[in-house]
Amino acid sequence: MGDGLTDRQTAFRVWALPGIPEVREGDDLAKLIAASVGESGEPLEDGDVLVVTSKIVSKAEGRLVAADDREEAIDAETVRLVARRGPTRIVQNRQGFVMAAAGVDASNTAPGTVLLLPEDPDASARGVRAGLRELLGVEVGVVVTDTFGRPWRNGLTDVAIGAAGLRALEDRRGDVDPFGNELALTVTASADELAGAGDLVKGKVEQLPVAVVRGLAHLTTREDGPGARPVARDAASDMFRLGTSEAIREAVLQRRTVREFTDEPVDGAAVRRAVAAAVTAPAPHHTTPWRFVLVESAEARTRLLDSMLAAWRRDLAEIDGWDEERIARRTRRGDVLRGAPYLVVPCLVAGAEGGAHGYPDARRAAAEREMFVVAVGAAVENLLVTLAGEGLGSAWVSSTMFCRETVREVLALPEAWDPMGAIAVGRPAAPAKPRPARSADSFIEVR
Repeated sequence: MGDGLTDRQTAFRVWALPGIPEVREGDDLAKLIAASVGESGEPLEDGDVLVVTSKIVSKAEGRLVAADDREEAIDAETVRLVARRGPTRIVQNRQGFVMAAAGVDASNTAPGTVLLLPEDPDASARGVRAGLRELLGVEVGVVVTDTFGRPWRNGLTDVAIGAAGLRALEDRRGDVDPFGNELALTVTASADELAGAGDLVKGKVEQLPVAVVRGLAHLTTREDGPGARPVARDAASDMFRLGTSEAIREAVLQRRTVREFTDEPVDGAAVRRAVAAAVTAPAPHHTTPWRFVLVESAEARTRLLDSMLAAWRRDLAEIDGWDEERIARRTRRGDVLRGAPYLVVPCLVAGAEGGAHGYPDARRAAAEREMFVVAVGAAVENLLVTLAGEGLGSAWVSSTMFCRETVREVLALPEAWDPMGAIAVGRPAAPAKPRPARSADSFIEVR
């Protein structure tokens, strides 16, 4: 039996166990496997690894369920949609695996039934291991497998969904290669490699659901271990956890107005990537009626915001007629722009420079400007959603629209550039509060 210190072997054998009958609910898998071992004439040895197809585990555990509609069964086993293309769904299931159809299987089952994955594949592997220890007196590793597709690769392969008595991941970080280079990223998915090796000799059609791998005892452990769960990548480190359309929808839904930011500097390259997405927005006449001013220096932000504050105070005094005390109370409130480490000022460029058509009447000229304003709004939405995808919070604040001349002067903008608010950007200081449910129905009229 391996203990993690056994020397690495340079060869191994793998063979399928014959004679395992059709498995039914309540069957003892360890007894069926032990009987098959006896028929094979090749006794198990300490350090062997049993590779067991999850289908027979599910059947023994009563996971065969009536389901006239497989899609309903998939819905019941799904906790998160990852990607969809036509009827095909890649989802995260209740066991935490990302796979097609939540692992719901309609092959090799009676019509009107489907087979679900084991409720706890690691516990299933531990049970088979303990049963073989009791029946045959051997310490083996056990891998419970299922068939997965893989991103960027055609074809299916078996992978581990449950394990006991072996290290699902073999961490080689810190080892040194023959050239003296220290391995920094090498963590081998040993359980998946064992699953793939077993799948080469197992088969649905041949009804050979169990394989034995011998010669890799260095991968086995005396303890049951943490199972196959360490193989599943957690959400925080998964760069590809959503399909394209789902990622776009998720980014739109997760975009929230952030009013408090940390002091962490904002990566200007991330903002520029967001601007690149912004300028793909639709606009009239194939024009590009937007410009984005990136206010990156603290000095420029302070000068801009101080000038805007002075303009606001003048308006309150000269137009609204407020006294100094009331103005002080009003302008003392927290300023989301001043608390952000980065500002973006989107500008509308209409007129000839922006490509607007000239109209002799005010009605059509006003409509033309409105089209360009809508285009800027679409570009800003692209910007905000992309910033959210970059992990940055944002708040679109309209204040520059009340003192456009001031903003143009401070930022040295051309006369034709019309500041359309300012966007505060930064790392959110706290998680967003749950978004209240909002049905689209109340915003829809059908004719």
